[in-house]
Amino acid sequence: MSEEKGSVMERLKSKWGIKSNIDLIAILIVFAINGSFAAWVANPVTEFFGLERESTNGFIYWPIRILLIFPIYQLTLPLVGWCFGQFTFFWNFEKKMLGRFTGKRAKSKETVEEG
Repeated sequence: MSEEKGSVMERLKSKWGIKSNIDLIAILIVFAINGSFAAWVANPVTEFFGLERESTNGFIYWPIRILLIFPIYQLTLPLVGWCFGQFTFFWNFEKKMLGRFTGKRAKSKETVEEG
C-alpha cells in the first residue's frame, strides 16, 4: 500500500472523526463483541420459536436467524458501546444507520443550527 493513502487506522479515524488510537481500538472491540453477542443471543430466540439448526431447512433457518441477529445487534450496539465509554459514537452511528434504512437522513448539527 502506498504511503500517500495512510494506514487503515488513520483512514478510519479520519472518517469517523476519532482523535485517538485508544478510542478507535475500543470502537473496533465493541463491534467485535457486539457481533458475537448478537449471534449468541439469537440461539435461544430461534429455539424458542421451535427453529433448530439440525431439524430446520437451511433455506428457512438462516434467513430467519439473520433477521433476528440484525435487530439484536442494532439494539445492543449502543449498550455495549457505553460499557467501553463510546456511547456517543455508537448512538450517532445508530441514528445514521436508521436514517439509511428509512430513507431519512439524520440532521447534522450544522443543519439543525442553520434551520
